[in-house]
Amino acid sequence: MVVGIGIGESSNCWSRDLMTQLVRKGEDGSRNTTPVSRGVGSRNVSPSKQKVIKTKPRGLDEETMAKFAKPPHTDVQMEDDIWAMLPEDLLNEILAWVPPFMIFRLRSVCKRWNSILLDNGFLKFHSQVPSHGPCLLTFWKNSQSQTPQCSVFSLPLKQWYRIPFTFLPQWAIWLVGSSGGLVCFSGLDGSTFKTLICNPLTQTCRILPTMHYNQQRQLTMVVDRKQKSFKIVAANDLYGDRPLPIEVYDSKLNKWSVHQKMPAANLCSSKMAFCDPRLYLETLSPLGLMMYGLDTGYWEHIPAKFPRSLLDGYLISGSKKRLFLVGRVGLYSTLQSMKIWELDHVKATWVEITRMPSKYFRALLRLSAERFECFGQNNLILFTSWNQGKGLLYDVDKKVWSWIAGCALQLYTSQVCFYEPRFDASIY
Repeated sequence: MVVGIGIGESSNCWSRDLMTQLVRKGEDGSRNTTPVSRGVGSRNVSPSKQKVIKTKPRGLDEETMAKFAKPPHTDVQMEDDIWAMLPEDLLNEILAWVPPFMIFRLRSVCKRWNSILLDNGFLKFHSQVPSHGPCLLTFWKNSQSQTPQCSVFSLPLKQWYRIPFTFLPQWAIWLVGSSGGLVCFSGLDGSTFKTLICNPLTQTCRILPTMHYNQQRQLTMVVDRKQKSFKIVAANDLYGDRPLPIEVYDSKLNKWSVHQKMPAANLCSSKMAFCDPRLYLETLSPLGLMMYGLDTGYWEHIPAKFPRSLLDGYLISGSKKRLFLVGRVGLYSTLQSMKIWELDHVKATWVEITRMPSKYFRALLRLSAERFECFGQNNLILFTSWNQGKGLLYDVDKKVWSWIAGCALQLYTSQVCFYEPRFDASIY
């Protein structure tokens, strides 16, 4: 089921029950991360009857476990005059804890809530609230009209949401990635290679200045929420035909800066990861790892030998500057398996941290020559199989494997990346 998000829409006021339930949820500081199908008002009880047992950061699981002394009453009568006098700053703080996708549904309550996204007080509280949790953003174009389409799967809510993407230019564009609530695209406007940044929730988009070298590049992006800025790093040629200098876009300076060219080596396409301020590139000749420090401006060879019998591997950047190597090993189909290694920066060695269980590996890749893709964010790694269209998620911190329910078709037919929905992410 896909829930459409009507951005910019307004309608008549909903029932007062919805506002009442939202206010109650905000009084005890908890957040509702249950699936949408349970309803916004599934915890409609007085805060005095609710005992909070455990609270943890918002993620894949529910963050609050509660016990109720008595069954909830669904017919509690509320005084209109009391709730009408709710202070504006308290209302903004309560709404800031509502999952971003549900804010669009609440905007139809009244005129005041309809303009909530333009309220600086709400955005201030929203910027202080922890992330809603990991989401998967899928992007594709309609096969007939070629209109950009976007859906977001919320892992905490286990729900798909459709977001209109009609604000994008009509280029031949493709998805680069996402960070801190912003999504990066690149494409060709005629014969000119261009890059653009957008915030899907606020429907804002900006085309960045052109690079010094008009060539399709391998790009990666990182957002610094504390500094309210972002950087985009352009590495090698997209097809690996020619070595190009590193170019870095800084949103504070609003320009691209040219850095050193990588020493002679043949790069693997799509084998790069950015752990600010270091850019890691996998090389074929010689087989190894190169690192470029944006702060130092120098290239460095990392003498970390790749695991034996590695058939195909991907570099994945994790949180706190962790770097992972994900790949399939084994020369024969009956002996193949998928492993994950982490780079020991001190010893310059790859340390195996886990192996994909056989039942997941066989379900993901039924043929030994079958292709797969993987990408990660914040120590979450997602595997997708081109033929099977399945999504398998691995949580490095929790050491848990799980299938992504209900998103096989979208993962198979779309460009996919992790996404953190935020209203306060600025494109400037």
